[in-house]
Amino acid sequence: QKNSCVLPEDLKNFYLMTDGFQMTWSVKTDDTPMPLGSMVINSISKLCRLGGSSMYTLPSAPTLADLEDDTDEEGNGDKPEKPHFDSRSLIFELDPCNGNGKVCLVYKHAEPVVSPDTEIWFLDRALYWHFLTKTFTAYYRLLITHLGLPQWQYAFTSYGVSPQAKQWFNMYKPITINTALLSEEADSFVNKLDPNKVFKSKNKTPVLKKKQPPQPPGSQKSHTSMTSAKTSSLAGNSSRK
Repeated sequence: QKNSCVLPEDLKNFYLMTDGFQMTWSVKTDDTPMPLGSMVINSISKLCRLGGSSMYTLPSAPTLADLEDDTDEEGNGDKPEKPHFDSRSLIFELDPCNGNGKVCLVYKHAEPVVSPDTEIWFLDRALYWHFLTKTFTAYYRLLITHLGLPQWQYAFTSYGVSPQAKQWFNMYKPITINTALLSEEADSFVNKLDPNKVFKSKNKTPVLKKKQPPQPPGSQKSHTSMTSAKTSSLAGNSSRK
């Protein structure tokens, strides 16, 4: 009612079930847990509008609407029309992305009446827009399948994720970060066992055995006498039995 708009049905059902969502997970390095994944859907109280006027701003202070440029390329072909920071669009923050940008619920047509059609867009730190999904349900699935890895939204931009985030992707989500390789060779991520390489015979260097020093003849005689004495004693015992 405050913004004269209606929530999309799937997002409305989500908020009727739970007022927001937050899930974090960590990895253990050197027996010390380190926070890594973060999945966030803002609660209704934090579903704030971007670019809205505030009573604390000065009249001459610049706003996001000042970034609008009429020369910006509008949606043509496969590229959808980008949201606007001025009154032409209504933008609400769904996820602050730990300061790496903002995932936003966008009503792109707010004049003269707010259209019920919404889309999910990602606003990066340079204030450029990147389209994610048409529905909240589709975005929620993306959030879960990407495990909330750091900067996962940048995988949908033209410049991609950072090298550090790519290392985490290669560890926990290799198929997502290597989609080009997956399209070329579908079974490239399947572990293959080549017995010829695993059990390949190696050229072993022959080990020279050390020759034992020859025993003196006296010790051989004593050894033979001892063995003969043992055999005779054994024969005597068997005859007694």
